[in-house]
Amino acid sequence: MTVTRLDAAGLPPYLEGLADLLTDTVRGGASIGFLAPLDRAEALAWWRGRADAVAAGALAVWVAHEDGRVAGTVGLALPDKPNSRHRAELVKLMVHREARGRGLGRTLLTTAEEAAAASGITLLHLDTETDSPAEHLYRTAGWTRAGVIPDYAASPDGVLRPTTLYFKRIGERTGARIGERIGGDGRDH
Repeated sequence: MTVTRLDAAGLPPYLEGLADLLTDTVRGGASIGFLAPLDRAEALAWWRGRADAVAAGALAVWVAHEDGRVAGTVGLALPDKPNSRHRAELVKLMVHREARGRGLGRTLLTTAEEAAAASGITLLHLDTETDSPAEHLYRTAGWTRAGVIPDYAASPDGVLRPTTLYFKRIGERTGARIGERIGGDGRDH
């Protein structure tokens, strides 16, 4: 299994596989923003819609692939506001149902965490459906539960479900101001 970060040029060859992964994930019952049944064309259009964010550097996407097939993905949504450049949101961690149980979810999570820390990000956050299998992964990977929001989003079958918010501190934790950490002169860069 190989994990690759996709840039603007690297995303198009994986769009079909990412669309298949998204439809499989929704079909499997994961609450990731879509209702079932998710049409493959809709999934493909959604992934195509991420291309501008990837090109602009606002979204980092990794894909796990093996033998030409997409087995998983994870993303980091990077804020564009000066006061939040120290954090990122972990988004769309998905593992194809046929690839589960081999540690791929943890590999993708670790890949995103390490890349975030290497780029100076010190805080990650996410939300996930309360009592979902993903919660076990985040808890055992050292994420801290921040709270639960009732009736946050509909599951693929349309039932409103609560979501649990998690965060994780990573990388440098000196308490320095953003300008000091990034540029050293106190100004935002």
